[in-house]
Amino acid sequence: MRIARVFGVIAMIWLLVGVLAVWQRDYFTSRTPSCGTAADIALTVVAGPLNYMGVNPQVGECRLPEPAA
Repeated sequence: MRIARVFGVIAMIWLLVGVLAVWQRDYFTSRTPSCGTAADIALTVVAGPLNYMGVNPQVGECRLPEPAA
């Protein structure tokens, strides 16, 4: 139980650092909403502290599949 709690706290801190990186890069305000923007935000949050070590995850173009007729 104690290991799970420690892992949960570390994961939460990791994601919060990722959200901080998204906020610092102005992803919430400076871009038009699109699939690529959402993917950039998600990748940046998941990368967490790696953002401050030089990782800059970006998605160039995001194509969603079209529904079958």
